[in-house]
Amino acid sequence: MQPTIKSPSLLLTLGLAVGGCAGARHFAQTPVAEVTTQSSLVASADETRPNIVEPENNNSHALVAYQDDEAVVSSSDRLVSRNSESTLVATPFPEAGSLAIPANTIDLNLPSALAMVGGQHPVVGFAQWRVQEAYAQLARAEALWLPSIQTGFSFHRHDGNYQASDGSIVDVNRNSFQYGLGAGATGAGTTNTRPGIIAQFHLADAIFQPEIAEKTAWARSHAANSVLNEQLLQAALAYTELLNAHQDARILEETRDRTADLSRITADFAEAGEGLKSDAERMQTELILMDSRLNAAQERIAIASARLAQAISIDASNPIHPMDVTVIPLDLVGINADKASLIGTGLAARPELKESQALVAAACEAFKREKFAPFVPSVLLGYSTGGFGGGLGNDLSDVEGRYDFDAIMSWEVRNLGFGERAARRETAARVQQAKYEKLRVMDQVAREISEAYSQVEFRRQQISITQQAIETAQKSYESNLDRIRDGEGLPIEVLQAVQALQAARQAYLQSVVEHNQAQFRLQWALGWPVSA
Repeated sequence: MQPTIKSPSLLLTLGLAVGGCAGARHFAQTPVAEVTTQSSLVASADETRPNIVEPENNNSHALVAYQDDEAVVSSSDRLVSRNSESTLVATPFPEAGSLAIPANTIDLNLPSALAMVGGQHPVVGFAQWRVQEAYAQLARAEALWLPSIQTGFSFHRHDGNYQASDGSIVDVNRNSFQYGLGAGATGAGTTNTRPGIIAQFHLADAIFQPEIAEKTAWARSHAANSVLNEQLLQAALAYTELLNAHQDARILEETRDRTADLSRITADFAEAGEGLKSDAERMQTELILMDSRLNAAQERIAIASARLAQAISIDASNPIHPMDVTVIPLDLVGINADKASLIGTGLAARPELKESQALVAAACEAFKREKFAPFVPSVLLGYSTGGFGGGLGNDLSDVEGRYDFDAIMSWEVRNLGFGERAARRETAARVQQAKYEKLRVMDQVAREISEAYSQVEFRRQQISITQQAIETAQKSYESNLDRIRDGEGLPIEVLQAVQALQAARQAYLQSVVEHNQAQFRLQWALGWPVSA
């Protein structure tokens, strides 16, 4: 026989005590917050960079000071507000040990993830080998004027009519043989088909091709730096997204615990006749929906883990677990600097812009090559030495040494000059294309810096706003609990406050994650490698 429950407040109090309702926890507030971090998220020192903040945390609470104007960092790395009237709000996230971790999990923090992006990464490695290819092409261009060495032997036989030097036709059966440094001489002719030592090149190529290849190699080198910076950014964004997914799942777990407690108590109220059965069914529905949301959160974790594995090029079959216990706002690049000065810094430092400048220089050298090509000669220098002999019919005798030296210089005007004109127009068009591409990159860099700067600025304000939302949602939740304890309402009335608290905490989490991602993007947009 079921006992009759006459006191809803007593029932709720007992239910909360036995069920361990996480919602009954108070959000601690403290006037001073000194923080340390497990992952040591510190931007690399650079005298040209704005002030860098080192955020730290030694527990599962993100103790972060924010204010109306801006925060500064003292020499002891403590977050201190310039405004003495600012309030420090401790915004808790769920405990790190609440989620089950598979046995084959890879534990990573942000510095470890970024350290894996190096020469062995396929994207970075491909770009670096393109640099090696470009410098190999430069070495080949610089050696263009050096002679090549050809050695071997040749045999020639002729049977039948032959025109003598006086113009008469004679019937001749003859053969000849040559070996040594050079081959291919026949009759009284020189060894000009395969000289032993030969230098053959267009003088314009010997002068301008090394310059073109050098500028192209510079461009490839800057492109490789750009690829590395981009991949570091992708790894940092993927890591923060994974950390975001884990924290969001923990928030949902705590909300589910609160919802489960409320569902149990609402069912007890309905059994005791002090509540509606429909309320109990509604709470049960909400509990099932929370299970669905948790399932989706686990899917999001798995997807974020796979994307991080791709970003750092490791085995995606093993899930990655972030070692950071919580998400805290980062200050890698201070926004107290003027936006225009930051844009100037980015235009001077971005490897993409340096690549464009090198490509403009390479295009200009190619234009000069076509401009001067008709006025400089092509050169052929050949020297051969070795044994040569022959005779009539099948006789092969008198094999003795011979020496040949050939020097040829010729000028060429292609296609009666129309070919030269077309070649100059083509290379001039490429110069203009490279210049406009450089302007496009400059506009892109300026836009990316301005965009990231604005994101950091406004998302920092969102952090402060969502902190206030958590405070008001917590007060609403506690007020509703007090009403239930006093017997002034039903447990289902707390549901809306639970949902509001969940939404506020998720909004705060999202604003912190987006703020950190904006910090990474701003660091990348300024041309600095993303660091932690």
